[in-house]
Amino acid sequence: MNRVQRAIISVSDKTGIVELAKSLSDAGIEILSTGGTSKVLKENNIPVIEVSEFTGFPEIMDGRVKTLQPKIHGGILAVRENEEHVNQMATHQIEPIDLLIINLYPFEETINKPDVTFEEAIENIDIGGPAMLRSAGKNHKYVGVIVNPKHYERLINELKENDNTLSQDFKRELAIEVFETTSKYDGMIADYLKKQSGCTELRDQISLGLEKVISCRYGENPHQEGALYELKQATEPGIAAAKQLHGKELSYNNILDVSAAFSMARDFEEPTVVIIKHGNPCGLSSDDNIETALLNAWSGDPMSAYGSVIGINRVITKSLAEKIGNKTFLAEQVIPKFKEETGDDVIVLAAFVEAIIAPGYEPEALEILQKKKNLRIMEQPLFNPKGIEDSLQFRSVPGGILVQKADFGKITENDLSVPTKEQPTDEQLQSLLFAEKVAKHVKSNAIVLVKGKTLVGAGAGQMSRFDSCKIAAEKAGKRAVGAVLASDAMFPSRDGLDAAVETGAVAIIQPGGSIRDDDVVEAANEHKVPMLFTGMRHFLH
Repeated sequence: MNRVQRAIISVSDKTGIVELAKSLSDAGIEILSTGGTSKVLKENNIPVIEVSEFTGFPEIMDGRVKTLQPKIHGGILAVRENEEHVNQMATHQIEPIDLLIINLYPFEETINKPDVTFEEAIENIDIGGPAMLRSAGKNHKYVGVIVNPKHYERLINELKENDNTLSQDFKRELAIEVFETTSKYDGMIADYLKKQSGCTELRDQISLGLEKVISCRYGENPHQEGALYELKQATEPGIAAAKQLHGKELSYNNILDVSAAFSMARDFEEPTVVIIKHGNPCGLSSDDNIETALLNAWSGDPMSAYGSVIGINRVITKSLAEKIGNKTFLAEQVIPKFKEETGDDVIVLAAFVEAIIAPGYEPEALEILQKKKNLRIMEQPLFNPKGIEDSLQFRSVPGGILVQKADFGKITENDLSVPTKEQPTDEQLQSLLFAEKVAKHVKSNAIVLVKGKTLVGAGAGQMSRFDSCKIAAEKAGKRAVGAVLASDAMFPSRDGLDAAVETGAVAIIQPGGSIRDDDVVEAANEHKVPMLFTGMRHFLH
């Protein structure tokens, strides 16, 4: 192993750099540096040689060219055991460089500034930094390279313990991080330029800048490893940037359910409460009063709500917090309401809630919720930031990734057609539009039954729409009678429509588009049930 005799330090993030440079200097390691980093080191009385002095060539073009020089890259890339390389170094007076401490221009931070100009963003695209990092990463057998301040302490310890040498395992680990970093950096630049050019189509290549934000204990099951990564070029901060205010670490499945609750709750403009179990809503209600919405949502399916995740699209008040996960509220209001509406008894183990996500919490509300030690409390103020309509969704498949535009398709009254003789009442129309939006978030084949603006029954993820109708009706009980029904996709034949009417539904909304639409419309006319076509399918696989 070669001893570290010369290092380049050039960092935009100065965290810990003075202490590190002092340790290197005390160990007899010569330090080269540029610009602002050199100034900081000199101000702290640390011996440093300017790169321009080392190369004999000045920085030019406003600093755009300073390390793009043979004496720098030759010193990094030379294979120390290659006689020809060694002779060429001697001929051209190139000194070996054994260690690089580099982090890149703050491109991400720059483009996230609200008033950033395109010119400012361009000037914060680092060129020399990535070039040196890649050179050192390629030649990591001889060169150590640090791109993250979290490794400074380990670097110092390795040098002290190994007589100014670094182990091959450590250098290999650092090289991997280098190429991960430059890949993410280039991906952010490409994405920024794409957005600036107004490009929204799916391009032939997509670079994903992913950074781990949560290490889960395991994945969907204990034998699977799992983690949450933040997509750095995402159009919104979303779940990856949500702040956890309380509770145990989020599991892989918690994150999936929190994401479902978040995505659904924010799709409604009125005060809305969503109760999620295994990715599907077992309760959902909108109301002018958010506390009424909670009662309606929880009484939708109180048995399934045990161990659920709740999404609320309003700041949580003290009064609302007092009801969340409250066994008295469950026993005295939720269960009686369920029994009154369905005529069924229900056994609920407890008022236990796994997690909750909302745009904010009143201080007294947070204090109340934090008394529940197992409740994971998540906050994401940016429920509906600008630009989310351009979001992409990614799903892994063996050997690849499926990519699509996120489903932010919305239906209004103007988009609807009524092919049946019966016309919906104004009240039914509002419930149907609400139900259509609910069905969008239920796994296909999806059938939902709604009364007013409350979900009373859902059939999700079935192989046939006929079965989904039966499950939705069973969940709704007596509440199905007089409800409206939404289907996420067309009824391919009249048997599905017949099953929908058999649930007790008095009005139906569906995309339409079947080659047998005429038969389905005829069936609806026979049943004297109004049916609306939206023209927009919402499969959720």
